[in-house]
Amino acid sequence: MKKPIVILALLFAALRPGLVGPARAAAPSPVQSSRGGLSLSGAWALYPLAVRWQEEFQKSHPGAVIDVQAGGAGKGIADALAGVVDIGMVSREINPAELEKGAVALAVAKDAVVATVSRKNPFLSEILRKGLRKEALAGIWTRRSATTWEGLLGQSGKTPIHIFTRSDACGAAETWAAYLGGHQEDLGGVGVYGDPGLAEAVRRDPLAVGFNNVNFAYDAKTLKPVAGLEICPIDLDGNGLVDPVEKIYATRDDLTKAIAANVYPSPPARDLYFVVKGKPGRPVLAEFLEWVLTEGQKYVAEMGYIAVAPDRIASGLAVVRGGAEKR
Repeated sequence: MKKPIVILALLFAALRPGLVGPARAAAPSPVQSSRGGLSLSGAWALYPLAVRWQEEFQKSHPGAVIDVQAGGAGKGIADALAGVVDIGMVSREINPAELEKGAVALAVAKDAVVATVSRKNPFLSEILRKGLRKEALAGIWTRRSATTWEGLLGQSGKTPIHIFTRSDACGAAETWAAYLGGHQEDLGGVGVYGDPGLAEAVRRDPLAVGFNNVNFAYDAKTLKPVAGLEICPIDLDGNGLVDPVEKIYATRDDLTKAIAANVYPSPPARDLYFVVKGKPGRPVLAEFLEWVLTEGQKYVAEMGYIAVAPDRIASGLAVVRGGAEKR
């Protein structure tokens, strides 16, 4: 597959009101050795929530210093397994090779990936009325059979579709590809680094289509889609119309309720993970993880995420407490 073009400049352009950021994406320093020091890197999907957890934990735990950096799920798990950070933020399932290397995953929240288009798209009213079937979305990104907006919407014409994807190894792209029956490397389109960059690329281009994690597609203050973006609805029942039950995108709260109720499919809804290497025996690490799985859960819905099932929280706590007992 031809490597996607990386548009780094869009990352800087994306740091504008309405988009979450900025995130420090530089290489993290080695794991801090002081008792109060922790470092996290990885998934953009988890970054806003992890920053909130960082702030609240530090308020209630004087002396704790937590460093949170975004950079994609692939970077997060690689950093955790290499001992560069304490916790990798991962927005996809953990693969067997990573488990063999000692990855221990704790489900901490849930969100989803959504398709996005520019609000200036000349076919926007039709897109919002009809939605796009899963097969049509696969035709855009994986089969590469959909090349014009008219063809996609059952019309005649030659207006090209400008397809965007992620250039960094990330859970959003892997999850979106999984929904379409493939892997990230199967996705076509111009590659853009990071969630903010991809949102900005689509916002700027009237003929663009892309995908984003929920908290980069919606404005954190208004809870509506980011200015200049529109969420592309999925025609879930394939009848060629967005029925009332499928109108779930007006606000972030509407969408998160649909995810929680399993109206929005999984994938592209998915669990989000904190990944550590081996059992968390260091006191401050175990303490932070237990706080996230208990006290920290009260911030999940507030920040636009969905709580994971109670049994997943319980299994995570068992891992943390078991590791702490053996330190």
